[in-house]
Amino acid sequence: MKSKLSLAQYVKKRNGVLLGASGSMTNMLSRSFGAASFPMFWHYWNPIWDYYLSRNVMRPLASFLPISLATFLTFLVSGALHDLAVSIVELKTIIFFTPWFGLMGLIVVVSKRAGISYGHVSWPVRALFNASFIIASLGLTYFLEKLYA
Repeated sequence: MKSKLSLAQYVKKRNGVLLGASGSMTNMLSRSFGAASFPMFWHYWNPIWDYYLSRNVMRPLASFLPISLATFLTFLVSGALHDLAVSIVELKTIIFFTPWFGLMGLIVVVSKRAGISYGHVSWPVRALFNASFIIASLGLTYFLEKLYA
């Protein structure tokens, strides 16, 4: 089933302001980092990228796979696309974002299944939790990259 929302409507729904409007980036950052869970962080993060990933990767996969696996695979696809872009710019093969995004996708799936929520704490504490998941997965990716290099 295709969404009836246009990109502009989707961004307004996620950011609370029109696509390209003043305050759009501020709203995205505030809503993302202030989200009550890591899955909700991704609900608000980069709505333009999310719109296309959702329509072209997540929903087609979720039509025949469990939602948790479709979510994880969508993170891997996003990471692979980031790797591809960097590889083109660097003119060499880069495989960094795929494992990093895979780790973040795994955190999303596990934390959602476990019902981890921190919506009861203040915005700064929620932002610290969300940033910590990103930084920890980034650090682990760097560690594994050096370990297997």
